[in-house]
Amino acid sequence: MSDRTTPLYLITLAEFVAGTRLSDISAPARERARWVIADSIPVVAAGMQQPEMQRFVAKQLADAGAGTAWVIGTGKRAGALDAALLNGTAGTWLELDEGNLFAKGHPGIQVVPAAVALAQVSGYSGGEVLRAVALGYEVSARISRAAQMRMIFHPHGTYGVIGAAIAAGVLKGFNAAQMLELIQCAATMGMASSRQTLLDGATVRNIFTGHSGLMGLTAARLVECGFTGEIDGVGNAYGRGIYSDKFDPALAIEGLGSEWLIAKSYFKLHPIGRYAHSAIDALEDLLAKVPGGRLVPGEIEHIDVKAYMLAASLAGKNIVSSFGARFSVPFALASILYHGRSGLKSFDDAAVANAQVQALVQRVDVSEDLSFTARYPKEQPVTVRITMKDGTVHEGRSIITKGEPANPHTPADLTGKFFELGEPIWGKPATLALFDRLIRIEEISDFRALAGEMVL
Repeated sequence: MSDRTTPLYLITLAEFVAGTRLSDISAPARERARWVIADSIPVVAAGMQQPEMQRFVAKQLADAGAGTAWVIGTGKRAGALDAALLNGTAGTWLELDEGNLFAKGHPGIQVVPAAVALAQVSGYSGGEVLRAVALGYEVSARISRAAQMRMIFHPHGTYGVIGAAIAAGVLKGFNAAQMLELIQCAATMGMASSRQTLLDGATVRNIFTGHSGLMGLTAARLVECGFTGEIDGVGNAYGRGIYSDKFDPALAIEGLGSEWLIAKSYFKLHPIGRYAHSAIDALEDLLAKVPGGRLVPGEIEHIDVKAYMLAASLAGKNIVSSFGARFSVPFALASILYHGRSGLKSFDDAAVANAQVQALVQRVDVSEDLSFTARYPKEQPVTVRITMKDGTVHEGRSIITKGEPANPHTPADLTGKFFELGEPIWGKPATLALFDRLIRIEEISDFRALAGEMVL
């Protein structure tokens, strides 16, 4: 038996989660958590329409037992574990899920599917779901902020397991001792997720978020059955050579209860990797200065992009799939210039096959500006310079990416996104009814009853 003692920061986190009521969570954090839940549902439904996801759902449910949780966007229901896995996987397919620069990833889509699925199986209220999502998101985001994760790892499927587990523990009413054990178990149930999947456009990457929900719920079940975790599972995984060699426990609890990282998240209106949004904003700034707001693609000689390191890493030009197109700044700019907008069709298979788009992609060069990298993450600077064949030069820039807390989307923007994604799947009346329920989530008395009332 080890003579090591549990670190104080973990005790602090566990006691915080177990002791925090919904009313203790700041109003901005509650409001953001409400939107994180509402935003995630239609994002999952839209991702579920992909043929790979439809085949995955069919095969997964063929071997599964009956359940009451939505498999969102299919009209089917499943048990909590299957629903969390499927919904979490669909949620990242179109790159429209919420994210957080401080958490260095996307906590929401790793927490929400698990919390909603468990609530629909066990009958928890909307207020309980809101509290669970807010706390699971907050603590897992803080753990990620405190770590310096190696760039080889994709952040999905790592700390998200902790977030989903905490959300489950909150719903199940775990006390501080159980919550501590839960965090320790969940910390070592993440996966060795590869960032290269993103750069290769490999869709196996989408299972990482589904893994978080599945393993988070499993971790809670293990603790209920008496399983135990490492004494410092978080420190071992995030500070002693697994995901990271450096972990700052003080940063994990700094401002706990007064500073809410969930309130510092961003929402996405473009269906592409987050760092490419900065380049799109710079392009939009450029086009706003052009008469008519459009340039003729065939008259463009060259496009030069200067960016911070993470945006500059999305410089690939060999785009052969819709999913790969979502992680390429050259493709994003070329496709938007050609189509005139950044909707889903600008990144679908037809857009990838478009010879004119592909030709323009080859005329885009992306490079890192070290001075821009030094300003990240407080700022996310990108400049776009377009040289026309007649020698005319157009320039645009972005400093704070749209959707960040310092440059937020409006509620109307987010509402529009909800309906744009939801109406083609559910129709206008059902989408309106769902939006009304989710935006007033505290008034939902029983998520299991909601699942029975509404077919998603």
